[in-house]
Amino acid sequence: MRKSSRERGAPALQNVPIINIRKKRIRQMLLTITYQGQNTTDLGYLLYKNPYRPQMFELNHGKAYVFYPEVAGERTTAALLLDIDPIDLARGKVGATGGGLFDYVNDRPYVSSSFLSTAIAKVFGTAMTGRADARQALSDSPLDLTATVTMLHCRGEQKKLNSVFEPLGYQVAYETFMSDENFPDWGDSKYVNLTISGKVRLRDLLKHLYVLIPVFDRQKHYWIGTDEVEKLLRIGEDWLPDHPEKSYITNRYLNRWRSLVNLAFERLAAANAVDGEVLPAEPDEYGSNAIPAIHDEVTQKPDKKLNLNKQRLGSVVAALKSCGAKRVIDIGCGEGSLLNLLVKERQFTHITGVDVSHVALKRAHEKLKLERTGDAMRERAQLFQGSLTYKDARFAGYDAASVVEVIEHLDISRLTAFERVLFEFARPSVVVLTTPNQEYNAIYENLYDGELRHADHRFEWTRAEFRAWAAKVADKFGYAVQFSEIGDLDETFGAPTQMGVFTLCE
Repeated sequence: MRKSSRERGAPALQNVPIINIRKKRIRQMLLTITYQGQNTTDLGYLLYKNPYRPQMFELNHGKAYVFYPEVAGERTTAALLLDIDPIDLARGKVGATGGGLFDYVNDRPYVSSSFLSTAIAKVFGTAMTGRADARQALSDSPLDLTATVTMLHCRGEQKKLNSVFEPLGYQVAYETFMSDENFPDWGDSKYVNLTISGKVRLRDLLKHLYVLIPVFDRQKHYWIGTDEVEKLLRIGEDWLPDHPEKSYITNRYLNRWRSLVNLAFERLAAANAVDGEVLPAEPDEYGSNAIPAIHDEVTQKPDKKLNLNKQRLGSVVAALKSCGAKRVIDIGCGEGSLLNLLVKERQFTHITGVDVSHVALKRAHEKLKLERTGDAMRERAQLFQGSLTYKDARFAGYDAASVVEVIEHLDISRLTAFERVLFEFARPSVVVLTTPNQEYNAIYENLYDGELRHADHRFEWTRAEFRAWAAKVADKFGYAVQFSEIGDLDETFGAPTQMGVFTLCE
């Protein structure tokens, strides 16, 4: 029978959020590790965390707590609980130079994600190395361990949980639930409570969780560069090269960045060559040997000669050129991909990009090389921070405005404000606007019924819905509108992107 803290003479937990770890639907970022066997309180030596003293660790965007809800001779459980500040994520920390990481409405503080991986490395970093001065033999031995990860993003990918964790020696179980019991029509939640158990070394369990949690979550909170390749190969050196899902893991861990994934596969091939094995060209999760490029939507199938984003931007540039515009404002410019094309066209004498994100504008500034260009270029191209749902005098005075894959990031309730800001107050002669075609989602193999292409999309319209909205807006504000489709055309579902070109009536 498990003894209470009082019975063991342990101090009461203080300054630790009170939770019920056995409750079915935990809405916290929580990891528990249970060791069963003899003298299981030695888990504290392996983790370098005293079972009888809760500890708190400062993170960049919150705090991490380590405590032991269960301590006994034959079974001991350690818990890692994250308390992430959602306001920090949206606004950025006080004194930080960059903006926030996520929108105000997001699931990041409540689900197991790259924040949890970062906390594992910070809090259990020594245990991940396998060093245990007081119990080294125990650290080097496989133990009967069970780990539970709450609220792991895994919509429609439950079978992947088995194919990823089972080759590593784990038994896999997961708990699913409805999105909301009061609204059964919303369907199943995209989150699961995952439990893996097996006879493994503690260091290996921690390394597996560190890599694989963000593989399933797919939305890292930090910038991904070549150092992520080094990190993946270093932490996965003992198990990744021979894993049957190494392609899936590598692609997802590196967010499908083509250059980084190719670099990782080259290193894996070199490692296998040293061992006498030749690694074939790795298929991606769609079954092709090509590695798909990443952009802000669901990746197109890799046999496309020109990816959707390039087709979309090319169509927008063509529409702006054909209307004769000279002064163009790109509202919701993001990191400046469209601006980078517009500055290459001599027709456009004045080009402005505006975005609500300070971080995106900083990257657009770097992409346009405004620091290293001449005065003429700096006078021709400019950037400023602003919101497309608030009246802003700086939006006025342009021949044309582009709004590329932006409106679907707005709440439906804010569309009326957007319409007035753009079509009533800014009132450019031409507006070129694109948005996803929701019907085409049926073509994407890695999307499930009702799922949107991007985690931040608030809605996606069918072709009929978009045309009805655009016609209503055009009629209300004195514009005419023409429609076209962008991307590979399907007879049933149309093209992936729909575009409307609004022209101000004389």
